[in-house]
Amino acid sequence: MADSSRSGPAAPDGGTRTPSPGASASLSAQAREAVLQRIVDRRYAQGSRLVEREVAEELSMSRVPVREALRALVAEGLLELLPHSGVRVRRLALTDVEHLYEVWEPLAVQASRLAARAVAAGDGGRLVALEATLRQAESAAAADEGPREVAAHTAFHEGVVAMSGNPLLARTMEQLSWQLRLLFGLREEPGHMRAQHAEMYRHISAGDPEAAAASTLLHVRDSRAVALRTMFGES
Repeated sequence: MADSSRSGPAAPDGGTRTPSPGASASLSAQAREAVLQRIVDRRYAQGSRLVEREVAEELSMSRVPVREALRALVAEGLLELLPHSGVRVRRLALTDVEHLYEVWEPLAVQASRLAARAVAAGDGGRLVALEATLRQAESAAAADEGPREVAAHTAFHEGVVAMSGNPLLARTMEQLSWQLRLLFGLREEPGHMRAQHAEMYRHISAGDPEAAAASTLLHVRDSRAVALRTMFGES
């Protein structure tokens, strides 16, 4: 039986209509999101080869949006080209992780500082959602559901950025979002890091910018040490 999800809508003359540029872009974005999620949850392991046809079949899509999605992920550095044989999931090197933390640290610290300032100015409307991510992380950890815990930790950091009220910071952090999700999924998630999130939340919700910044700096540097130790055996 033909897969109707792979073809465009029927044209009035009975042919197949070519998808509009907007529809094509939307499908490419969906394909990119799906491939990214599979990289993050390690269904596509580091170093594994991805074949365009096989990915398209798995996603029940035509090969065109999948091809565009894979090209985009190559440009973003999450995939790498193989000579004459498609692409593979890029292995994170020690320098990749160090560079990521070098960029993330000042942004995360400033996001917490700005979030606390927003609360101090009376804008604490996002605190309920931020606190909910802490409960989600605890629930996931109790159930030994690693991917759900990683998602909750990522949501916490994204929530702090949203509270900052700085759209430029938010756009910059968005560029790091998937690399951070991948990194969080590859390293260990020690219990004390959940406690560090709770400490960050306490200072943000109290509207204390410098305490929020200091606790975030400690957390990011500890996260870096955990990542380097568990992924590369570095102290």
